[in-house]
Amino acid sequence: MKRILKAWLYSKDGLRAAFKDEPAFRQVLYLALGGLVGAFLCAHSFVQFVLLVLPGVLCVVVELLNSALENAVDFTSTQEHPLAKKAKDMGSAAQLIALVFFALVWGAYFVF
Repeated sequence: MKRILKAWLYSKDGLRAAFKDEPAFRQVLYLALGGLVGAFLCAHSFVQFVLLVLPGVLCVVVELLNSALENAVDFTSTQEHPLAKKAKDMGSAAQLIALVFFALVWGAYFVF
């Protein structure tokens, strides 16, 4: 139980830090919350609800990982390095793919 409590506290600290220090995380979180509200209003079944909420959750998770990667790279060195740029660009690309997935799912829901 002690380990679970510590893990909960670390996770809470991570979410607080991301919300406080990362504007991109706040934006993605608001997008996901908008998707949650939209899913409550639009979904006709539990399966539809889950499928509409899933892209928003994915975007939040990817943004947390991207922010963690950027912080780790910046902690290692503030000097420009091709591998550091490559790592940050890959994290950004992952977030782009998650956001495109969000747009495709919601767009497809309203088209079909």
